[in-house]
Amino acid sequence: IPVEQVAYLRSDEKYTLVVWEGGEALIRKSIRELADELDPERFAQVHRSVIVNLHQVAQVDRGPNETAEVRLKGRTEVLPVSRSFVHVFRHM
Repeated sequence: IPVEQVAYLRSDEKYTLVVWEGGEALIRKSIRELADELDPERFAQVHRSVIVNLHQVAQVDRGPNETAEVRLKGRTEVLPVSRSFVHVFRHM
């Protein structure tokens, strides 16, 4: 899977779910390990369990208590953005 096709990654206990346009797969790496390996110009951690491809972000909606939600291009999932990571979108 070319890394630029990855839409988002979500932690699932000891595994990480990798989601791209053509499907999804579970891999045996923690979200923390992946965060260290991914290009910070393209990927950002937005929740303790979610990393998104910034080039795939279609919309960011502010929520209560300085949280937000991310909607990705061509996807129906709504991903949480926690207070700790909402600063990622302040400059967008």
